[in-house]
Amino acid sequence: MESFVIDGAYPLSGRVRAAGNKNAALPIIAACLLTDEPVTLTNVPGILDVETMLELVEHLGATVERGNGEVVIHASETPGHELDEELCRRIRASVLLAGQLLARCGQAVVPPPGGDVIGRRRLDTHVHAFEKLGADITVDRSYTMRASALTGCPIFLDEASVTGTENAVMAAVLARGETVIANAASEPHVQDLCRFLVALGADIDGIGTNVIRVRGVERLAGAAHRICPDHIEVASFIGLGAVTEGEILIEDVEPEHLIAIWPSFERLGVEYAIEGKTIRVHGRQDLVVRDDLGSQIPKIEDGPWPAFPADLTSIALAVATQARGTILIFEKMFENRLFFVDKLVGMGARIILCDPHRAVVSGPAQLYGERMESPDIRAGMAMLIASLAAEGRSTIGNVGQIDRGYERIDERLRALGARIERVEG
Repeated sequence: MESFVIDGAYPLSGRVRAAGNKNAALPIIAACLLTDEPVTLTNVPGILDVETMLELVEHLGATVERGNGEVVIHASETPGHELDEELCRRIRASVLLAGQLLARCGQAVVPPPGGDVIGRRRLDTHVHAFEKLGADITVDRSYTMRASALTGCPIFLDEASVTGTENAVMAAVLARGETVIANAASEPHVQDLCRFLVALGADIDGIGTNVIRVRGVERLAGAAHRICPDHIEVASFIGLGAVTEGEILIEDVEPEHLIAIWPSFERLGVEYAIEGKTIRVHGRQDLVVRDDLGSQIPKIEDGPWPAFPADLTSIALAVATQARGTILIFEKMFENRLFFVDKLVGMGARIILCDPHRAVVSGPAQLYGERMESPDIRAGMAMLIASLAAEGRSTIGNVGQIDRGYERIDERLRALGARIERVEG
């Protein structure tokens, strides 16, 4: 396995462009199987999870042409319906192929998906939505799904699941009649998928709300679509800039996608400016936690959009170690997300892990280089942020986890002045 070796405490400065949204690219690639015409995607992030999804699509019989940030996918023939078990083990998003396989093939065999080990991640929401639409599902080692026809209906999701919403929408676009999905997720990447489907010819209303109406159509056509920028990556770079003293400009940003993020970053004292499609993270920041009224300890808590994204709780926690004051990080969605904090404590951070969901952080703490292993994408990025702020040398192993979500992160950080090298073993 590869590792990152980082010499910390050097100011970072310069410009970095936001990559395409990982969580939009994965369902959009899957949705390309809904049409027998070619689809061109641009601003596709060059990350491991995207490559795995492209391999899954190829395994099902589609042709894939890769370019520099551009992918052309053509599923001219009816795709196969059995997903490759080994590829499915690599990513959670493999389950996103179920909806369109049911819609186009009438059947799907989906092995259990892999992905980050951050706690239990239910598939019940997906299964119940498919059953409402008319599918018969058997759960054994794999999920075996069959439907002679899908018929639109009212669906109330038992949780505002992002992938559950995406799967329900993709299954409904070719179903007979109207499907109304209530308690739907509305994150920027869900919106991007819906806009892509509309570009293919789907009839969808309520994009960006928690009630999505899908009127089924007979077929979808080809189209060209640009993947939206990754607001999670943008926020990661904002946190990185806030703790490394230099001024960073993050380009090609959609500021409205950050609306749920600003209040929590401001609570940590992060200073920034919005300049059109660019975010300027001011240099030499004096991070001070903003207390709640009455000098009460504030908290950052995650939830479905437009609450603070769960994918950023690890990043916020790393930034909090460098802010003067005390704050509670409350991760409500995944019970294992915060288990990486012992690595930051080993670096000198002052963190009390109260339970699997809550951590109290007091700062600022002087961090020192340490040897660590990345357990998941976002924890890996949090360790990277801490290492760049720390005195001395850090080594982060298992960086394939970080590569799953951040495109060429070591190269892009070196362009900002970071002392980071990728080494084998």
